Amino acid sequence: MDLSITATLYCSSAYLQEFYNRISAEAKNITDDFEIILVNDGSPDDSLEIAVSLYERDPRVKVIDLSRNFGHHKAIMTSLAHAKGDLVFLIDSDLEEEPELLRQFYDELNSSGADVVYGVQQSRKGGLFERVTGSVFFRLFSLLSSYPVPTNLITARLMSKRYVASLVQHKDREIFLAGLWAITGFKQVPVVVNKHDKGSTTYDLSRKVSVFVDSITSFSGRPLVFIFYLGCTILLVSSLAASYLLVKGLFFGDYLAGWPTLIVSVWLLGGLTVFCLGIIGIYLSKIFMETKQRPYTIIRRIYDRADQA
Repeated sequence: MDLSITATLYCSSAYLQEFYNRISAEAKNITDDFEIILVNDGSPDDSLEIAVSLYERDPRVKVIDLSRNFGHHKAIMTSLAHAKGDLVFLIDSDLEEEPELLRQFYDELNSSGADVVYGVQQSRKGGLFERVTGSVFFRLFSLLSSYPVPTNLITARLMSKRYVASLVQHKDREIFLAGLWAITGFKQVPVVVNKHDKGSTTYDLSRKVSVFVDSITSFSGRPLVFIFYLGCTILLVSSLAASYLLVKGLFFGDYLAGWPTLIVSVWLLGGLTVFCLGIIGIYLSKIFMETKQRPYTIIRRIYDRADQA
């Protein structure tokens, strides 16, 4: 198999037929020996029915139907685990990323000798809020993580077989895909592309915050180090303050009532304590989930003529 094209489906019915037409045309310009793997991530619309109809018409289409919605990154890892091509092209099916990027990435891969060619946005799509939050995310992640990721990268990427084989060896249950892409290594080359804006997204603010927390706690122990130094700083400051008040009271007879200050201090230290315990709790919950060794996705059915043969 020369080429595998993988994409996930979630509320993708409006784009799927056009995506198939365009990506098939691009793949045929490179090779006739290719497959298209579509992973239905518990989509609530008729994406699965459309994908199965494509499978019935084209033997190169393979459909993996997950038992429920497991999340974008886990669905992607499932698609990559089933790819058989010497090259694997990963792309979203909603047409925000143009299927024609395949040819551009293919030419770059051949000329650079890289194992991965991936896209980065020339300017982040969306409104002011999305651009600002996206910029803050990448800056904070690079600051806190031991494995910084490229700013404004997109899903679309063309990968060698050996890179994909190494990537799917990661067994994380809490997956942050950009981090896994980075720590897998190999020679990776960015290509500046334009990403379209379809006007709606399934990533609302709460989900973005959740992704940020998961990404940091999955790829960095720096928040725990921060807690240690914060505790040391509070201990030092409180010791100096206590010494100052003790000396002032014993030698100068100056006792301060200070009830408002005391209450504020209690609330401040109480809030810091809860905050630090929360961070520790997140790490403990991740350890708990990783040790259970549950599969990150469960497949209901695979539509594949090769398996049926």
